[in-house]
Amino acid sequence: MPSDDTLEHRLEDRVRALGGPFAVAYSGGADSALVLAAAVRVLGPERVLAVTAVSESLADGELSHARRLADELGVTHLAARTYELAQPGYRANGPDRCYFCKSEVLDTIAALAHRQGLEMVATGTNVDDAADPYRPGIRAGRERGIRTPLLDAGLTKADVRRLSRHWSLPTWNKPATPCLASRVRYGIEVTPYRLARVDRAEAAIRALLAEAGLQVTDLRVRDLGDRARVEVDPAFVTRTAALPSLAEALAAAGFVDLPHQVEPFRSGRLNIDS
Repeated sequence: MPSDDTLEHRLEDRVRALGGPFAVAYSGGADSALVLAAAVRVLGPERVLAVTAVSESLADGELSHARRLADELGVTHLAARTYELAQPGYRANGPDRCYFCKSEVLDTIAALAHRQGLEMVATGTNVDDAADPYRPGIRAGRERGIRTPLLDAGLTKADVRRLSRHWSLPTWNKPATPCLASRVRYGIEVTPYRLARVDRAEAAIRALLAEAGLQVTDLRVRDLGDRARVEVDPAFVTRTAALPSLAEALAAAGFVDLPHQVEPFRSGRLNIDS
């Protein structure tokens, strides 16, 4: 296992090798935050731009979290409005949905970066992402020449968290927060209403869990069309299912008159079953 210092040198070398200022497609998650921090360390905050794509698929609160860290790093942070829902391939919600999403996001960020005088865009794609067969969005990045310093440095997700902790980044243990469309079963059209009710449901259930003294790490509300599935850390499944206001919270969020089930969280579960 490489040491923290080795990981640091590998990543900083890859950022240095890019040879100039660049924009980071910055969601505020652990991966893109580490790329942003590395760019600040190597290039200086004035030579890097953080850009967060904002659309109906971004969970509530994520933009403010992203902005807070960018401010702490002294980096200019811009929000770019993207229109994934204008893409028929995205709305159709097939297994290639992420390709259409990333195409829209990366084209928008690259255009904004160009207007700021920056020719390069980097993402937080890591080794595990590239090895995942369910990541069609990576193809969109490759087609556009998007830079991937974490991948080029050979960093896995575990490496990202280790190095982030070594650098005292608050995102080192931040749970993954993929776009809200990843909660909608393939084949069901992605709409603003579906995205919003998933967002509302997750916020409401997280609040219920906190009130019950249950601090979960991972929480997803999956929209399966004819029912909702709540996924939480395996240790909290039974207690979550027993929450007396769970059904009421789901109904208030928009899952009215639909059955629900509570099961253990599994990342990317909709890629392999429904």
